[in-house]
Amino acid sequence: MIYTVECSYADAQTETEWNDFYSLQKLPALISVSGFHTSQRFKVLAAGTPASVPVYLALHTINDLSVLTGDEYREKGGGNFARWQQHITNWHRNLYACVQAAPAVQAGELLLVSPHGPEALQHMGLSPLAMDAVALKGFPPQRWMAKLTVEQRHAMAALPPGIHAYEAMTEQLRKTACLQSAC
Repeated sequence: MIYTVECSYADAQTETEWNDFYSLQKLPALISVSGFHTSQRFKVLAAGTPASVPVYLALHTINDLSVLTGDEYREKGGGNFARWQQHITNWHRNLYACVQAAPAVQAGELLLVSPHGPEALQHMGLSPLAMDAVALKGFPPQRWMAKLTVEQRHAMAALPPGIHAYEAMTEQLRKTACLQSAC
């Protein structure tokens, strides 16, 4: 399953410190939780993105919902944003069923996300990963995502409306070598 966490941050003075905390402390803490297999953070590309789209996206490949309701998650990863909570806006969490782990997006590559169907991504020559919401917010009920490689970046010139592009802020943290199996 893919667990998504999305938000924006409203205080420019502490945003760098918050991003350092999230990327350097929170992600490693999350990947140490039993049932977490991958974790990676992204930032939306601002050009053409509506203000309603959260700036930050974290993708985690996990076993199932019980991972997020367990004591280990609460102790190591969940709910430790108290210092920054007042500045976190447009916060959403979702759990999606999927057929594989979240893709690892490298420097220079982009993650493209569509809540409107796979067709636009397929038209770009990509093979989107389908995700169906099964828990937490449950909206949007479906999403499709695909990795745009460095060689495919020219396709960004004609990015269809409704497709959001994200650049990786961190490398994908991985716990296990069996990520090619179903999640």
